[in-house]
Amino acid sequence: MKVSDILKVKGNTLYTVDPQQPLARATHTMSDLDIGSLVVMHQGQLAGMLTFREVIKAITANGGSVGDTVVGAVMDKAPLTSSPDTDVDDVRRMMLARHARYMPVMDGEQLMGVISFYDVARSVVESQDFENRMLKAYIRDWPQEEDAARPSA
Repeated sequence: MKVSDILKVKGNTLYTVDPQQPLARATHTMSDLDIGSLVVMHQGQLAGMLTFREVIKAITANGGSVGDTVVGAVMDKAPLTSSPDTDVDDVRRMMLARHARYMPVMDGEQLMGVISFYDVARSVVESQDFENRMLKAYIRDWPQEEDAARPSA
């Protein structure tokens, strides 16, 4: 399974923010949309990633308030990214190694979407469920003549 398969199911809604936007406004956007991340784009280029992890760190460092902080001051400036052709197993390993919960999907310089660890886990579970159903159907439809030819234990 590829990252592009996850994006097909997930859809193509993208939420982005500019690095000069006030952090308070970005956190309201995240809260209003019930999302855990915003891709930071500057002049059409990926500039970073803002997740609830960076927000919490900023609030803690600022005594419990976001103050006048801008997104660019607290964002992850080198987010983990993948391409649409990246295998989901590779994405799982990369996300686990970096403790990343969100990953922008880039096709060259173009942002294609964002996948979350939840999206990856859901796709793996659905794939395993499908495989289990196919195996059970195969066993259920086992040819009778092969069963008779097999020695019993």
